[in-house]
Amino acid sequence: MIPERYAPITYALFRFVFGMLFFFFGLQKLFGLFGGPQAPLMSLQGAAGVVETTCGFLIMIGLFTRPAAFLASGEMAVAYFYIHMRLMGVTPLMNMGERATMFCFAFLYIASRGAGLFSADGAMAKK
Repeated sequence: MIPERYAPITYALFRFVFGMLFFFFGLQKLFGLFGGPQAPLMSLQGAAGVVETTCGFLIMIGLFTRPAAFLASGEMAVAYFYIHMRLMGVTPLMNMGERATMFCFAFLYIASRGAGLFSADGAMAKK
């Protein structure tokens, strides 16, 4: 079992990793990086790419963490209900919405908890 004293460091790692993954998904949509197709900027996928790149980067570095995570959580809820559930079925395993669901709730947790250690928000608060 991990001792409680490591919880703030573990949370900072959690925030960084989820932000980085979201950032990479955004880069994939906007620029076709990491083996993904590039989406047209003036499309629903392009708008999602802008939100994912921006919010993912902000969450990763811990800047404006709460609003960025809240926006990212909302985008993932929309992705799940508008794309996955509407077109492919009700449950996440049926409609391939596992990632959207996990991102949605991870970002909702980050929005409720804030930036934590090793964040730009924390560094600015100390000044």
